[in-house]
Amino acid sequence: MQENICSEKKALVEKLGILIESKDQLAPVAARILSYIILTGKTGTTFEDLVSRLCASKSTISTHLNHLQDLKKIVYFTKLGDRKKYFIINQDSIIQGIDNMVETWCSQKELHIEIRQYKEKSNSNNVDEISKFDLEFHDDYIQFLDEATKSVLKLRTKIIEKNNKL
Repeated sequence: MQENICSEKKALVEKLGILIESKDQLAPVAARILSYIILTGKTGTTFEDLVSRLCASKSTISTHLNHLQDLKKIVYFTKLGDRKKYFIINQDSIIQGIDNMVETWCSQKELHIEIRQYKEKSNSNNVDEISKFDLEFHDDYIQFLDEATKSVLKLRTKIIEKNNKL
């Protein structure tokens, strides 16, 4: 059973790493480190474990751990009587990611509203029905952005409430 979980985790580290690499524009090893830390959870993972599990050199792991800490994507904690650092995901980085997403969606919404208003004005000046703009896409997309933003902000609130209880 434990062997299946390890192979499943290894496959997920790779899949998630590829996603993180492109989304966050991180180096491949940095993305794999971050995905491994995410999949390890709140128990954290050590430098030695990362070197062993990701089959990378100590200097490579060290460089990318420092970079991820500089980006505030990960933090570490120590255990009493243990000199090792245990790396975990920085919960604040999740909130920052949500905030960035919402900001992008709000900008897109404003732009689509302006474009829609322009097209609507253009339609009112245009007598030829064939040349008129279809406004349905903008209406649907603005509605999608509103609903997605509302849903993600609800998630943000839950994460903050949960973090405040800890």
